[in-house]
Amino acid sequence: MTMLKLDNVHTYYGNIHALKGISLHVNEGEIVTLIGANGAGKTTTLNTICGLLRPRQGEIYLENERIDEVPAHNIVEMGISQAPEGRRVFPRLTVMENLDMGAFARNDPEGIEKDREWVFELFPVLKERVKQQGGTLSGGEQQMLAMGRALMARPKLLLLDEPSMGLAPMLVETIFNTIRQLNQEGTTILLVEQNALAALSVADRGYVMETGTIGLTGTGQELLDDSRVRAAYLGGEG
Repeated sequence: MTMLKLDNVHTYYGNIHALKGISLHVNEGEIVTLIGANGAGKTTTLNTICGLLRPRQGEIYLENERIDEVPAHNIVEMGISQAPEGRRVFPRLTVMENLDMGAFARNDPEGIEKDREWVFELFPVLKERVKQQGGTLSGGEQQMLAMGRALMARPKLLLLDEPSMGLAPMLVETIFNTIRQLNQEGTTILLVEQNALAALSVADRGYVMETGTIGLTGTGQELLDDSRVRAAYLGGEG
């Protein structure tokens, strides 16, 4: 089943035409990645999906229900949650309070408690830091907290924006292992990532974005093997 579908989506920042008619889809149970250079439109795509930006043209569907005119907070309630670029935790709130903010749209205390424990199983270090302010965590811990907060919404579709940004290689491996685990446990994921090798290695499919358009698409392995992708994003010679 198609979880998410974008059809000919155009998004603007003022007069800047940021997304120029992109079409893509994410099937239930998949990891799909968007790769591309800075400024290609990857984050704009995620922000358009979750309602922070409105497309001027085109349509967006979640499970066949159109959402491109739905308010952002209602999109969360419908099942889309985002861990934004740059981690963006609430710096003065504790780890526990940050996680609870992710569940703001829910009204099932037992389910919230169960999911909080699930997040602590995924990221044990957060359980050790429950009373610590988010802004005092390390970069890797803040990334874990941002992902955990997004998961507290119990999303059908998780949007991850540059989860490896600024992290040491060992932590990057931890984050991507967690992405695999989340997917294996049933979470559908749309992943924006500049680390093309890591992203394509976990992805079922990928899209290569080029200045607001989709340049290439294929399975993760097909894109890893593509000479153009290797030359542009993997440090290969083509």
